[in-house]
This record gives sequence, C-alpha cells and structure tokens, in this order.
Amino acid sequence: MKKRMLCWNVNGYRAVAKKGFLRWLYRTKPDILCVQETKANQEQVKKELKQPKGYNAYWATCKKKKGYSGVVTFSKEKAKKVKYGIGIKRFDDEGRIIITEFKNFTLLNVYFPNGKMSKERLKYKMDFYNAFLRFADRLKKGEKLVICGDLNTAHNEIDLKNPKPNDLFSGFLPKERKWIDKFISHGFIDTFRHLYPKKVAYSYWTIRFKTARQKNIGWRLDYFFVTKNLIKKVKDSFMMPKVKGSDHCPVGIDIVI
Repeated sequence: MKKRMLCWNVNGYRAVAKKGFLRWLYRTKPDILCVQETKANQEQVKKELKQPKGYNAYWATCKKKKGYSGVVTFSKEKAKKVKYGIGIKRFDDEGRIIITEFKNFTLLNVYFPNGKMSKERLKYKMDFYNAFLRFADRLKKGEKLVICGDLNTAHNEIDLKNPKPNDLFSGFLPKERKWIDKFISHGFIDTFRHLYPKKVAYSYWTIRFKTARQKNIGWRLDYFFVTKNLIKKVKDSFMMPKVKGSDHCPVGIDIVI
C-alpha cells in the first residue's frame, strides 16, 4: 500500500491554523503528517485542531517554557506504540521527538535545534545531533525507520541559494554539514537527494527579507531519511513550495509499505 507522508515546520501551530491549516490538511489528505515547531500544547488549541477528523494525534510539548518548540504527529493509522524523546532529559524536556511504531515501520518526527542564537545553543544543537545519532543507530538494528523533520542545516551548496556568505553561520557550518555526512554514512538515506541528485529545491525562506520566497532565495532544511531496507520502497520525495502559512513549506515522500 502506498502511503503519503508529509512533514512541515509550521512556525506556530495556532498561527498556521488561522491561515487555513485544516482546509489544507483535509484537501491534501496525507496518511501521516509530522508537524514541528508547534509552539503550543493541546490545551491551547480547539478540539479539531488538537485531533483533526480521521487522524490519531500524538503530541510532544516543551516543558521548559510555553510557546517554544514542540512536535505533533497526525496519522490515519493508529500507532502500535508511542515514545516521546530519546531518554535524555535535557533534550526531551524541549519536546522535540515523537517515535511512533506502526505495523511495518517506525517513524521519528524530529525538530532539531537551531544553533544561531548563541554559542551555548550551537553546542546544544551539536550535542543533540550526536545523541540522536547514537539513539538512531541503536534503533535501526533490524528496524525499518523513517526519520523526518527540520534539521536546521542545509547539507551541501546545492541546498541553499547563497552558500558562500553563510558558511560562517549556524545552519551551514562545516561541522553541522559533516554531521549530516556522518548520519548518512551510518545508513540513513536522504530520500530527496537520492532520487534527485542535482535538483535545486528549497523548504525554507527567511522572513527577514520580504522578497526571499518570491525570488526563491531559500534553504533545504527539511528532510525525509529512510534506512537502506526501505529506500527501494520510496517512489517519490518532494517539496511543496506553493503551500504558504509558514517560513517553511511541507516536504514529503510517497512510499510503498
């Protein structure tokens, strides 16, 4: 059976809800939608936004401060098992990871940290990266994994419009990019780049410059990875740049599972 899985950093779930999120969801009808940067908990949204019709909803929220971070997974199929976080309090308290186990695969919805605010947050980001890789390595033994989310890093020069001016800033630092190299070397395949080695496509455009999206001055920060035992099942991997409502657009895969 072919499933369509989508992933979207909405930069505020309550904000995107006011911009037609539910209409878009019901029109698009993905089998699974992974949302990042919700900036909300379940008590702050209306019932249908908490659990849209036809979907099971799994929420992880930031315990440290309100209106920060957070992820939610909406799935037509009910998960067999759900886990929140990777078992490390300093990361799990920010509500960045939901792991949903289904009959034939396990899905990880992840909102990776942004390292631009300070040296401390950059260190937190790299620590998160390394801890997540160790966790994913343990999980992948004998498992079929789909990992999606906002990595907050563009991997290679093809993945952002202006690479040279940005190689001194978090989001395109050599050590961040090398971690993605390492992640891929451990058997996690970037589905979009696997299918489209030379295609230029972005999933994020800064709102600091009003014409960035109009001129397609963007970054590819949002990814779908799969383990090697699933890559032949991936029929397409794509961006949805026409979908507005956030500084990111949804990204997705069609996969036969």
